[in-house]
Amino acid sequence: MSVNVKRVKSSEIELKDKLVNIRRVTKVTKGGRTFSFSAIVVVGNENGVVGHGLGKAKEVTTAIAKGIDDAKKNLIKVPIVKGTIPHEQAGKYGGARVFIKPASHGTGVIAGGAMRAVMESVGITDVLAKSKGSSNPHNVVRATIDALIQLRDASTVSQHRGVSLEKVFNG
Repeated sequence: MSVNVKRVKSSEIELKDKLVNIRRVTKVTKGGRTFSFSAIVVVGNENGVVGHGLGKAKEVTTAIAKGIDDAKKNLIKVPIVKGTIPHEQAGKYGGARVFIKPASHGTGVIAGGAMRAVMESVGITDVLAKSKGSSNPHNVVRATIDALIQLRDASTVSQHRGVSLEKVFNG
């Protein structure tokens, strides 16, 4: 099954960024150790648009800025229905496996670490989420984005099947 990814231009919307993880990485050379930083950043407008990025630099602030710029290049549109997702969905990337499930109003975002940052950036207020396998933040973020990309709302399903919206729910 092919998934239609809805790309969004960052110039059209107001985006908020969240730092998911920052790591100090070391390169050992004959002159000694060289330190640099790797930052994973998630950006979103809290209204159905989200993106993730990775920035690497010698300084923390530069790495975060590069991560934000990278995230703005990878924006996607996610269907949100009454503050939650339309249906259950699993996603995977590398060794990370995630499972997201719609929740009733008032439940909140039941998700940990990297998944929580993605869910809050996209604007989902009620969701149940489980991360399985690898806990590597970069892979968890990409697996969560993979699950969000696969989500489809009722109108998309009706267009894809070529039937009316009522028939999607009744038949």
